[in-house]
Amino acid sequence: MNIQEKIQQELDLIRPHLQMDGGDVELAEFDEATGVLKLRLQGHCAGCPMSQTTLQEGIGRAVKEKVSEVKEIVAV
Repeated sequence: MNIQEKIQQELDLIRPHLQMDGGDVELAEFDEATGVLKLRLQGHCAGCPMSQTTLQEGIGRAVKEKVSEVKEIVAV
């Protein structure tokens, strides 16, 4: 399993929680050289004032915990 597949697998575990609130997340890009993961928040998550907290503390923490290659999470 490559890194992007591992990231996608983690996002798939998080996705149902976001969808319960009318949102979603999409893998936009992962740069293996820098460890930067770019994610696109969708639905209600895109305009939510708590989206940065959700991205960094929720999604980011879970993905970094399981995929050590991910060093930083950025919204696009």
